[in-house]
Amino acid sequence: MLNVVHSSHSQVNFMHPSLRRLDLNLLLTFDALYRHRTVVSAASELAISSSAFSHALGRLRSALNDELFIHQGNRMHPTQRADLLAPAVAESLQILSDQLGQWEPFDPASSQRTFVFAATDYTAFELLPGLIGQLQSVAPNLRLRIVSSDRKVSIQDLASGRIDFALGYSEDRDALPAGVDSDDWLTDDYIVIASKSHPRIKDTLDFPRYLAERHAVITPWGESSGVVDLVLRGMGLHRNVALQLPTVMTAPFVIAESELLMTIPRRAAERLRKATPIALYPAPFMIPSYTLKLYSHRKYARSDAHVWMSQQLRKLFGVQLTP
Repeated sequence: MLNVVHSSHSQVNFMHPSLRRLDLNLLLTFDALYRHRTVVSAASELAISSSAFSHALGRLRSALNDELFIHQGNRMHPTQRADLLAPAVAESLQILSDQLGQWEPFDPASSQRTFVFAATDYTAFELLPGLIGQLQSVAPNLRLRIVSSDRKVSIQDLASGRIDFALGYSEDRDALPAGVDSDDWLTDDYIVIASKSHPRIKDTLDFPRYLAERHAVITPWGESSGVVDLVLRGMGLHRNVALQLPTVMTAPFVIAESELLMTIPRRAAERLRKATPIALYPAPFMIPSYTLKLYSHRKYARSDAHVWMSQQLRKLFGVQLTP
């Protein structure tokens, strides 16, 4: 007969010896110092004295048999082992904090919860300015963390709670894996930007001139072409792409100082022209509008915190997200 070992007992048997003798509160000490790199700042975050923090660090060093942090100048620099431990410690603390928070009433006015969004630099650019401004009065202690977005929604990260929301481009709702919901968050169209001093473009931009010029394109995931190229390819045409960029934030500065054109979302272009001398032109051919979507996991969708944050996003962009 096959003997079945209870999973919790199995986990205890295979627990690393260092974990058995480690005060888990010391992981908070490690995480704070790894992020701040000074004892004073790390101790302040944990609301303990520098002396108490140093004592805790000494206990941690003894438990793990490693210096962990080396004093150089005014900074504490992590050892190789500390660098290896840091991602797992940070992720474990975040998951535990979020799971504990699921069972407490969510009060935005006092909550120190961290909401994690997966986003590209463009979607973060659309999200953060308005959201931070909106939250600072109603949820002054709330924290936001933006992590780099993969091309496809990370189902494992959503399901585990490592991320709360993912912001992404249009995808077929029917193709979403079980448990993942998506809501239309923001719809926008494309326009063309060029330097205000472009020698061949003045008041208008026609299609022949567009095709004759050289272009910069944003490809956040390293793909060989963008959506505009797909549209042109369908017309049997192509443009001369001279520069590929991974982020939208570099775009206006490149365009302002060159003769390149770039086709980007209207909202981004209108904001970016405030910082650089660029001119905006309607796209001289039909490019389908696109929709940014907000992805979340049904597992957390009804928690007080998630419902509240969804409401804030709805309020920010005036869209009707699914309750």
